[in-house]
Amino acid sequence: MRPGIDLQGKRLLVVGMARTGVTTSLFAAGYGASVTATDEKPESDLAEAAARLRAAGVKLEFGAPNPAAFLEQDLIVVSPGVPAKLPPLELARARGIPVWSEIELAWRFLRGKLVAITGSNGKTTTTALVAHILKTAKIHTLVGGNIGVPLLALVESSTDSSVTVAEISSFQLETVAEFRPEIGVLLNLTPDHLDRHASFDEYAAAKMRMFEKQLDRDAAVLNADDSEVTRRAPSRPHLYWFSRQKRVASGVFLCDGQIYFRAEGSEVALVRRDEIPLRGEHNVENVLAACAAAYLAGADAAAIGKGVKTFRGVEHRLEFVAEIGGVAFYNDSKATNVDASLKAIEAFPGPLIVILGGKDKGAPYTALREPLHQRARTVILIGAAAEKIAAELDGAAPLQQAGTLDRAVEIAMATAQPGDTVLLAPACSSFDQFENYEHRGRVFKELVARLDKQAARSSQ
Repeated sequence: MRPGIDLQGKRLLVVGMARTGVTTSLFAAGYGASVTATDEKPESDLAEAAARLRAAGVKLEFGAPNPAAFLEQDLIVVSPGVPAKLPPLELARARGIPVWSEIELAWRFLRGKLVAITGSNGKTTTTALVAHILKTAKIHTLVGGNIGVPLLALVESSTDSSVTVAEISSFQLETVAEFRPEIGVLLNLTPDHLDRHASFDEYAAAKMRMFEKQLDRDAAVLNADDSEVTRRAPSRPHLYWFSRQKRVASGVFLCDGQIYFRAEGSEVALVRRDEIPLRGEHNVENVLAACAAAYLAGADAAAIGKGVKTFRGVEHRLEFVAEIGGVAFYNDSKATNVDASLKAIEAFPGPLIVILGGKDKGAPYTALREPLHQRARTVILIGAAAEKIAAELDGAAPLQQAGTLDRAVEIAMATAQPGDTVLLAPACSSFDQFENYEHRGRVFKELVARLDKQAARSSQ
């Protein structure tokens, strides 16, 4: 049984009024809580959200946080974009006021089984693939978390027989208390979000909170090929490994082109490597993890094989956009850190024209030097991090400063030759010029579509 919470009459503060904050506020108000929502932005920037919340009886505060308001609560729920070490939150903790993320609150109300997926890269693809496989297996499946909708939005649809598949970020895991997924998946650990976490170890520790409260009967699905994951493996849950390099004692592995699930000495064939429709070796790892999670959640081998073969990927993740004059354009706007960009670049033999840049997240870009030297015809730089990237990649490949994404696409089209691939894989967050990585990816696709139309007109 999950520990419940009676919200009736509770004083609850929601920090942040973006999508998660609005959902949390409306949910808690619907369960009888006295809700206050606060955001540093002015009300004029949040007019639509403010109107919805006021209509539900939520009290609103805008501008700099009011520490007194934080100390008058029974519970505080923080949105993922709010730093967990915000001084008023620290004051509240010192007073013994619980500070939770939205996933902690949602978990206490969700019915059925929870599959929670985290990692530095591949979360969205793996989450979507697990859900696709479970739906193929005719299992009642809900999808949310850091992908699509907040977990709280799924509570009313959940049942005792449903499986909720959730993408979970380090920001969400920082402020959990008793959160315990029946199946927790850790895909990999590479430096990310070092603009928010004080160190890689602190970032990794946040990820490992996924498994902190798991019991012996729960499952942890871990990457056996990632040394940062293996050395942090939890002790309590049942461990299932996935590997594309070796046979594992328990879990999923690739051998002679075939993917198997192994447990208690027996092996079941699931799908062949050459039947995976996704590009790149990193996606083989994502498929292995998804197979393990789906099998543990109740999908049979036939459904897993069919699900993998019919999965077409997710938007903004190595997404083919168009081919114009023999030049292929791919959108990997979801590559918001260096390791994700590295994997995207390595998914293509070249020659590549790579668009990098955005808001810097604190990690060095030097890991991109060799693959860019081997594969890139040119690298086009955009956004606030452009100068830092240029300094760290100088000499690895020809560099061009574009400033903005629209100018970068123009340069790419002018530079590209038939057979080239133009790849948006920024290695940065999008918040310097865009609302989020989805916005950046959509703009890229719109710019490419415009080029495609121009090329079609000129050929007539």
